[in-house]
Amino acid sequence: MKRLLPLLLWLFPVWLQAAPALTAFEVTTDGNGDETWSVSLQILVLMTALTFLPAALMMMTSFTRIVIVLAILRQGLGTMQTPSNQILIGLALMLSFFIMAPVFHEAWTQGVSPYLEEKLSAEEALERAARPFREFMIHQTRETDIALFAELGDYEGRLESPEDVPFRLLLPAFVTSELKTAFQIGFLILIPFLVIDLVIASLLMSMGMMMLSPMIISLPFKIMLFVLIDGWPLLMGTLASSFYI
Repeated sequence: MKRLLPLLLWLFPVWLQAAPALTAFEVTTDGNGDETWSVSLQILVLMTALTFLPAALMMMTSFTRIVIVLAILRQGLGTMQTPSNQILIGLALMLSFFIMAPVFHEAWTQGVSPYLEEKLSAEEALERAARPFREFMIHQTRETDIALFAELGDYEGRLESPEDVPFRLLLPAFVTSELKTAFQIGFLILIPFLVIDLVIASLLMSMGMMMLSPMIISLPFKIMLFVLIDGWPLLMGTLASSFYI
Protein backbone atom coordinates (compact mmCIF):
# COMPACT_ATOMS: atom_id res chain seq x y z
CA MET A 1 0.00 0.00 0.00
CA LYS A 2 2.84 2.39 0.80
CA ARG A 3 4.39 1.74 -2.64
CA LEU A 4 1.04 2.10 -4.45
CA LEU A 5 0.29 5.60 -3.11
CA PRO A 6 3.36 7.36 -4.65
CA LEU A 7 2.60 5.61 -7.95
CA LEU A 8 -0.97 6.92 -7.95
CA LEU A 9 0.22 10.44 -7.10
CA TRP A 10 2.63 10.28 -10.04
CA LEU A 11 0.00 8.95 -12.48
CA PHE A 12 -2.72 11.47 -11.49
CA PRO A 13 -1.19 14.50 -13.33
CA VAL A 14 -0.47 12.30 -16.33
CA TRP A 15 -4.11 11.16 -16.37
CA LEU A 16 -5.31 14.78 -16.19
CA GLN A 17 -3.19 15.71 -19.18
CA ALA A 18 -4.44 12.72 -21.17
CA ALA A 19 -8.11 13.25 -20.32
CA PRO A 20 -10.09 14.96 -23.11
CA ALA A 21 -11.08 18.50 -22.22
CA LEU A 22 -14.72 19.54 -22.25
CA THR A 23 -15.57 21.95 -25.02
CA ALA A 24 -15.76 25.37 -23.44
CA PHE A 25 -17.85 28.32 -24.53
CA GLU A 26 -18.07 27.94 -28.27
CA VAL A 27 -20.54 29.38 -30.77
CA THR A 28 -20.51 28.11 -34.35
CA THR A 29 -22.35 29.57 -37.33
CA ASP A 30 -23.59 27.45 -40.21
CA GLY A 31 -24.11 28.47 -43.82
CA ASN A 32 -27.60 29.84 -43.14
CA GLY A 33 -26.35 32.15 -40.43
CA ASP A 34 -27.84 30.10 -37.58
CA GLU A 35 -25.74 29.97 -34.43
CA THR A 36 -25.16 26.76 -32.50
CA TRP A 37 -23.95 26.88 -28.90
CA SER A 38 -21.73 24.26 -27.35
CA VAL A 39 -23.21 21.94 -24.75
CA SER A 40 -21.28 23.55 -21.91
CA LEU A 41 -22.57 26.99 -22.89
CA GLN A 42 -26.15 25.69 -23.08
CA ILE A 43 -25.80 24.14 -19.62
CA LEU A 44 -24.45 27.44 -18.26
CA VAL A 45 -27.39 29.39 -19.71
CA LEU A 46 -29.86 26.80 -18.39
CA MET A 47 -28.42 26.86 -14.85
CA THR A 48 -28.46 30.67 -14.88
CA ALA A 49 -32.08 30.71 -16.03
CA LEU A 50 -33.08 28.30 -13.25
CA THR A 51 -32.01 30.87 -10.64
CA PHE A 52 -34.82 33.12 -11.89
CA LEU A 53 -37.41 30.32 -11.69
CA PRO A 54 -38.74 31.24 -8.18
CA ALA A 55 -39.14 34.88 -9.20
CA ALA A 56 -40.89 33.87 -12.42
CA LEU A 57 -43.19 31.54 -10.47
CA MET A 58 -44.25 34.34 -8.15
CA MET A 59 -44.44 37.18 -10.67
CA MET A 60 -45.79 35.49 -13.82
CA THR A 61 -48.39 33.09 -12.45
CA SER A 62 -51.42 33.11 -10.16
CA PHE A 63 -49.25 32.49 -7.08
CA THR A 64 -49.15 36.10 -5.85
CA ARG A 65 -52.92 36.57 -5.69
CA ILE A 66 -53.52 33.21 -4.02
CA VAL A 67 -50.87 33.47 -1.30
CA ILE A 68 -51.93 37.01 -0.35
CA VAL A 69 -55.60 35.99 -0.04
CA LEU A 70 -54.67 32.99 2.10
CA ALA A 71 -52.53 35.18 4.36
CA ILE A 72 -55.40 37.69 4.76
CA LEU A 73 -57.76 34.82 5.59
CA ARG A 74 -55.48 33.62 8.35
CA GLN A 75 -55.22 37.15 9.68
CA GLY A 76 -59.01 37.49 9.65
CA LEU A 77 -59.51 34.23 11.49
CA GLY A 78 -57.02 35.33 14.11
CA THR A 79 -55.37 31.90 14.30
CA MET A 80 -51.86 33.40 14.42
CA GLN A 81 -49.59 30.78 12.77
CA THR A 82 -52.27 28.21 11.92
CA PRO A 83 -52.12 27.21 9.09
CA SER A 84 -48.35 27.70 9.05
CA ASN A 85 -46.49 29.58 6.33
CA GLN A 86 -45.33 26.29 4.79
CA ILE A 87 -48.91 25.05 4.48
CA LEU A 88 -50.12 28.33 2.95
CA ILE A 89 -47.28 28.34 0.41
CA GLY A 90 -47.95 24.68 -0.39
CA LEU A 91 -51.65 25.39 -0.95
CA ALA A 92 -50.79 28.38 -3.12
CA LEU A 93 -48.35 26.31 -5.18
CA MET A 94 -50.75 23.42 -5.74
CA LEU A 95 -53.63 25.72 -6.70
CA SER A 96 -51.29 27.72 -8.95
CA PHE A 97 -50.22 24.55 -10.77
CA PHE A 98 -53.89 23.62 -11.21
CA ILE A 99 -54.79 27.05 -12.62
CA MET A 100 -51.67 27.37 -14.79
CA ALA A 101 -51.80 23.79 -16.14
CA PRO A 102 -53.27 24.81 -19.54
CA VAL A 103 -50.65 27.56 -19.87
CA PHE A 104 -47.81 25.17 -18.97
CA HIS A 105 -49.13 22.57 -21.42
CA GLU A 106 -49.37 25.07 -24.25
CA ALA A 107 -45.88 26.43 -23.54
CA TRP A 108 -44.50 22.88 -23.57
CA THR A 109 -46.18 21.79 -26.80
CA GLN A 110 -45.44 25.02 -28.69
CA GLY A 111 -41.92 25.81 -27.49
CA VAL A 112 -40.12 23.33 -25.26
CA SER A 113 -41.03 20.06 -26.97
CA PRO A 114 -40.10 21.22 -30.52
CA TYR A 115 -36.82 22.59 -29.15
CA LEU A 116 -35.95 19.26 -27.51
CA GLU A 117 -36.73 17.56 -30.82
CA GLU A 118 -34.37 20.06 -32.51
CA LYS A 119 -37.15 21.45 -34.69
CA LEU A 120 -36.73 25.02 -33.37
CA SER A 121 -33.83 27.21 -32.42
CA ALA A 122 -33.43 28.43 -28.84
CA GLU A 123 -34.71 31.93 -29.71
CA GLU A 124 -37.82 30.66 -31.50
CA ALA A 125 -38.56 28.15 -28.71
CA LEU A 126 -38.27 30.87 -26.06
CA GLU A 127 -40.59 33.16 -28.00
CA ARG A 128 -43.22 30.46 -28.50
CA ALA A 129 -43.01 29.24 -24.90
CA ALA A 130 -43.47 32.78 -23.58
CA ARG A 131 -46.54 33.42 -25.75
CA PRO A 132 -49.07 31.51 -23.54
CA PHE A 133 -47.76 33.28 -20.42
CA ARG A 134 -48.07 36.61 -22.20
CA GLU A 135 -51.71 35.93 -23.13
CA PHE A 136 -52.51 34.86 -19.56
CA MET A 137 -50.88 37.95 -18.06
CA ILE A 138 -52.58 40.35 -20.49
CA HIS A 139 -55.97 38.80 -19.74
CA GLN A 140 -55.47 39.37 -15.99
CA THR A 141 -53.95 42.88 -16.23
CA ARG A 142 -56.03 46.05 -16.03
CA GLU A 143 -55.74 48.57 -18.84
CA THR A 144 -55.18 51.36 -16.30
CA ASP A 145 -52.10 49.58 -14.95
CA ILE A 146 -50.73 49.09 -18.46
CA ALA A 147 -51.39 52.76 -19.21
CA LEU A 148 -49.58 53.77 -16.02
CA PHE A 149 -46.40 51.89 -16.84
CA ALA A 150 -46.66 52.89 -20.50
CA GLU A 151 -46.56 56.50 -19.37
CA LEU A 152 -43.64 55.83 -17.04
CA GLY A 153 -41.75 53.92 -19.73
CA ASP A 154 -42.47 56.49 -22.46
CA TYR A 155 -44.58 54.07 -24.51
CA GLU A 156 -47.62 56.31 -24.90
CA GLY A 157 -49.04 56.32 -28.41
CA ARG A 158 -47.06 53.25 -29.44
CA LEU A 159 -49.35 50.55 -28.02
CA GLU A 160 -52.14 49.95 -30.52
CA SER A 161 -52.93 46.34 -29.51
CA PRO A 162 -52.10 43.91 -26.68
CA GLU A 163 -49.42 42.34 -28.87
CA ASP A 164 -47.56 45.65 -28.88
CA VAL A 165 -47.11 45.65 -25.09
CA PRO A 166 -43.45 44.81 -24.34
CA PHE A 167 -42.72 42.24 -21.68
CA ARG A 168 -40.77 44.70 -19.55
CA LEU A 169 -43.95 46.78 -19.31
CA LEU A 170 -46.40 43.91 -18.96
CA LEU A 171 -44.66 42.26 -16.00
CA PRO A 172 -44.92 45.16 -13.48
CA ALA A 173 -48.44 45.97 -14.69
CA PHE A 174 -49.50 42.35 -14.15
CA VAL A 175 -48.04 42.24 -10.63
CA THR A 176 -49.74 45.53 -9.74
CA SER A 177 -53.10 44.21 -10.96
CA GLU A 178 -52.64 40.98 -9.03
CA LEU A 179 -51.92 42.88 -5.81
CA LYS A 180 -55.02 45.02 -6.25
CA THR A 181 -57.24 42.04 -6.98
CA ALA A 182 -55.85 40.09 -4.03
CA PHE A 183 -56.60 42.92 -1.61
CA GLN A 184 -60.10 43.33 -3.04
CA ILE A 185 -60.82 39.64 -2.40
CA GLY A 186 -59.21 39.89 1.02
CA PHE A 187 -61.43 42.84 1.93
CA LEU A 188 -64.56 40.82 1.16
CA ILE A 189 -63.23 37.92 3.22
CA LEU A 190 -62.51 40.11 6.26
CA ILE A 191 -66.00 41.69 6.47
CA PRO A 192 -67.85 38.77 8.21
CA PHE A 193 -64.96 38.22 10.61
CA LEU A 194 -64.95 41.93 11.44
CA VAL A 195 -68.68 41.80 12.20
CA ILE A 196 -68.13 38.91 14.61
CA ASP A 197 -65.32 40.79 16.36
CA LEU A 198 -67.51 43.89 16.75
CA VAL A 199 -70.45 41.88 18.14
CA ILE A 200 -68.27 40.01 20.64
CA ALA A 201 -66.52 43.22 21.73
CA SER A 202 -69.87 44.98 22.25
CA LEU A 203 -71.20 42.07 24.32
CA LEU A 204 -68.12 42.00 26.52
CA MET A 205 -68.30 45.76 27.06
CA SER A 206 -71.99 45.57 28.00
CA MET A 207 -71.24 42.79 30.50
CA GLY A 208 -68.40 44.78 32.05
CA MET A 209 -65.77 42.23 31.03
CA MET A 210 -63.35 44.82 29.69
CA MET A 211 -60.24 42.92 30.80
CA LEU A 212 -61.11 39.88 28.67
CA SER A 213 -59.72 39.98 25.13
CA PRO A 214 -62.47 39.82 22.48
CA MET A 215 -60.13 37.82 20.22
CA ILE A 216 -60.20 34.87 22.61
CA ILE A 217 -64.00 34.72 22.57
CA SER A 218 -64.50 35.46 18.86
CA LEU A 219 -61.95 32.92 17.62
CA PRO A 220 -64.13 29.80 18.02
CA PHE A 221 -67.13 31.60 16.51
CA LYS A 222 -65.11 32.64 13.45
CA ILE A 223 -63.76 29.14 13.01
CA MET A 224 -67.27 27.70 13.40
CA LEU A 225 -68.64 30.13 10.79
CA PHE A 226 -65.85 29.29 8.35
CA VAL A 227 -66.43 25.55 8.80
CA LEU A 228 -70.23 25.76 8.54
CA ILE A 229 -70.12 27.61 5.22
CA ASP A 230 -67.58 25.06 3.91
CA GLY A 231 -65.04 27.84 3.65
CA TRP A 232 -61.99 26.09 2.21
CA PRO A 233 -63.67 24.64 -0.91
CA LEU A 234 -65.58 27.90 -1.36
CA LEU A 235 -62.39 29.97 -1.14
CA MET A 236 -60.40 27.68 -3.44
CA GLY A 237 -63.19 27.62 -6.00
CA THR A 238 -63.53 31.40 -5.89
CA LEU A 239 -59.80 31.92 -6.36
CA ALA A 240 -59.64 29.46 -9.25
CA SER A 241 -62.71 30.90 -10.99
CA SER A 242 -61.36 34.46 -10.63
CA PHE A 243 -58.73 33.63 -13.29
CA TYR A 244 -61.24 32.35 -15.83
CA ILE A 245 -63.68 35.26 -15.83
